[in-house]
Amino acid sequence: MHDAMKVIIGLVIFLGLVTAPFWFNTVGGTSARQPELVVGTDVKECIEPTGWMRAYHMDLLNQWRDEVVREGKKDFVSSTGKTWEHMKLTGTCLDCHTQKDKFCDRCHDYSGVKPYCWDCHIVPGKEGK
Repeated sequence: MHDAMKVIIGLVIFLGLVTAPFWFNTVGGTSARQPELVVGTDVKECIEPTGWMRAYHMDLLNQWRDEVVREGKKDFVSSTGKTWEHMKLTGTCLDCHTQKDKFCDRCHDYSGVKPYCWDCHIVPGKEGK
């Protein structure tokens, strides 16, 4: 029982050190600014609403990949009923979002995501892979 006070002090110091980053962020830290994204053209219509695209574009692109490669589909009908003639990254998305570094990269870097789109697709404005 002589060491009980040392153990309690040790636990308090340990918990203080472990939770210090959380306390610092809560008390004096600043929140990360969302990236400013640059759209390359004057087109104001995306294939789906902006909020939906922010949350689910990766699911949509995976769905497109599967449907194009496995089922041979080419056209996409959006939730608004509009038909888009190409279900591919380079035939729809990159027509408007032409500056990968100022659109795709900024958001993916902010989110800490490393997409594998560019393993197959050519980066806009560059030759080859």
